[in-house]
Amino acid sequence: MQAAIRLADVDGLPAVSLRKVAAALDVGPMRLYGYIATKEELLDLMVDAVYAEIRPAGKGWREVLRSLAETTRQAAHQHEWLADLIGGRPQLGPHALARGEAVVAAMGGVDVDTVMPVVDAVNAYVAGAVRREITERRAERATGMDEKQWQAAFGPYLERTFATGRFPALSTVIRDATHLDADETFRTGLDFLLDGIQAHIAN
Repeated sequence: MQAAIRLADVDGLPAVSLRKVAAALDVGPMRLYGYIATKEELLDLMVDAVYAEIRPAGKGWREVLRSLAETTRQAAHQHEWLADLIGGRPQLGPHALARGEAVVAAMGGVDVDTVMPVVDAVNAYVAGAVRREITERRAERATGMDEKQWQAAFGPYLERTFATGRFPALSTVIRDATHLDADETFRTGLDFLLDGIQAHIAN
């Protein structure tokens, strides 16, 4: 799996195929077909291999859910292609199941019918956040403009648009609110979510 992961880390998922992995390993493709039948199976194995890097830890469900969110985000930043594959149907590989076991075990004492909706909510938040962040990274590479350069380029347009008075609430927020960086935005949103979960569990 490491050969496939290295290909994806460098050139993205389009660079990954059984034939290319075989070439990277200097073996014939038919040797891989004896173990892996389709590209989808290969991608599933790659995701599970990366899940070995996601080791939620902490005391109590809140710390463990925070750790789950942060370590998943770190893995997606290290392996950008992961953002394209997380979500959807649950991963059932051994590392994914070990990750799930650690998280669910930390939810001991929480109503059993609440456990999975809570975990799903955190996973959905992380998936959405990291996809936005990775999309921004890709846009920077494609355009050659970082966030500040993009804002400078489109600033005059927004000033003209807001001067019309058609978007007063949006104008106030953009002009007056504190603008958080990606790390602060992620942590703040996660705090909002965990606070809501805690309030629900406490009822």
